[in-house]
Amino acid sequence: MDILNALVAFLNFVFIPAAAYGAQLALGALGVTLIYGILRFSNFAHGDTMAFGAAMTIFATWALQAIGVSIYPLPTALLALPFGIAATALLALGTDRVVYRYYRQKKSDPIILVMASVGVMFIMNGLTRVLIGVDEIRFDDGARFVIDVRSFREWTGLTEGLALRTTQLITLVVAVLVVWALFWFLNRTRSGKAMRAYSDNEDLALLSGIDPERVVRMTWIIAAALATIAGALYGLDKAFKPFNYFQILLPIFAAAIVGGLGSPIGAIAGGFIVAFSEVAITYPWKKVAEYLGFDTGSAMLQLMSTEYKFAVSFVILIVVLLFRPTGLFRGKAY
Repeated sequence: MDILNALVAFLNFVFIPAAAYGAQLALGALGVTLIYGILRFSNFAHGDTMAFGAAMTIFATWALQAIGVSIYPLPTALLALPFGIAATALLALGTDRVVYRYYRQKKSDPIILVMASVGVMFIMNGLTRVLIGVDEIRFDDGARFVIDVRSFREWTGLTEGLALRTTQLITLVVAVLVVWALFWFLNRTRSGKAMRAYSDNEDLALLSGIDPERVVRMTWIIAAALATIAGALYGLDKAFKPFNYFQILLPIFAAAIVGGLGSPIGAIAGGFIVAFSEVAITYPWKKVAEYLGFDTGSAMLQLMSTEYKFAVSFVILIVVLLFRPTGLFRGKAY
């Protein structure tokens, strides 16, 4: 039995990738739950908003690299993020003014806004592809690893190596900072308290003198920022491809609903639950089991192939909607 090697294999292939992926899903789910909690509809265009924000960040990254600006050993994309956020916020505000504002003023049912967001999703999807193309893009630079397999093996003498990519560490650190900043904003600032009041009781908030249009604008700006950061981190950690963000919409919604739509804490918890479920179910546990002394023969001990990882999110989503539609943290029922 080799517990240390089993632990390193678990950290390397399950825990670290799932933690980074969970942070990306949590940031995406925060944007979804913010729009649902305040504007009261499910924004199906959020995944393609992430794609657009990541694309704008890539353009800004290339521009900064062209003029020789970098922050080695960190990726230049971190410097480009504010430009990506600004461009995405402008698009979100423009979309609200052209599309959603009309239905909001007419007091349309939430399902009308949901269907409108589906139309916006296809438009954003096409816009992003026209602007940046459909091919896979890698835009990370700087140091590739914080811990690499070879150095770890030499240092520990273990058979199994551990790798921690710079982008994975950046994802976790940035996610913690963004979540802290969001909660501080919502709980300590006047604008944040106005957004919470508007979410709790729209009529009472209006009687208190809160400007609803200002709340709407702040919501879209924050949601655009969360989408851009989540999209850029996802692209840095894996690779940027517009269609991937259409696919990731399912686990993002699963995360938001598992935690409880309208609950920011639930969105964070849901992101990590979905991520760890996907990775754990699709990972072949053969190596870990053999380190622990089990004879697995030719079995890979893989419950599902990686091609079906989004099916895990779908199953989680269905189970939660059937048995606990308000989620773990009792958000608003879908």
